[in-house]
Amino acid sequence: KSAPINIVIQKLFMNKKVAVFRKERFNAAHRLHNPNLSDMENQMLFGKCNSPNFHGHNYDLTVKVTGYVEPKTGYVIDTKILSNLIDENILEKFDHRNLNLDLVEFKDLNPTAENIAIIIYNILREKINSSLELKIILNETEKNYVEYPA
Repeated sequence: KSAPINIVIQKLFMNKKVAVFRKERFNAAHRLHNPNLSDMENQMLFGKCNSPNFHGHNYDLTVKVTGYVEPKTGYVIDTKILSNLIDENILEKFDHRNLNLDLVEFKDLNPTAENIAIIIYNILREKINSSLELKIILNETEKNYVEYPA
């Protein structure tokens, strides 16, 4: 006697990893500056990004969550829950902020795209089930983006 079709389908999809992506956008200002270096060294290293009056970006954030499909729901993660986590923990904190002045995380940390991605990862990692893999992709411009972890 053969198994019911729903059991066969569940077995076909069990133990299959799937990546779920959520894209968001936030706008923020920052200044790349190392206080341990001279003004000349900072200017040479960071160029326009070292402007004492700051500069801004329209950041595109992609959050990638990878895991096994849950047989009961058919989800790796509910995208509404993921959307809410990003909105409440990242967008409310980062959007329309001066990263250097408004976020305690950058009090002693240069807000490069690399460091912003790491901070976002650390914030979300605490909120997302540890059985799920997490990756942050942060586009600072159309041509420049970072991934963490690499």
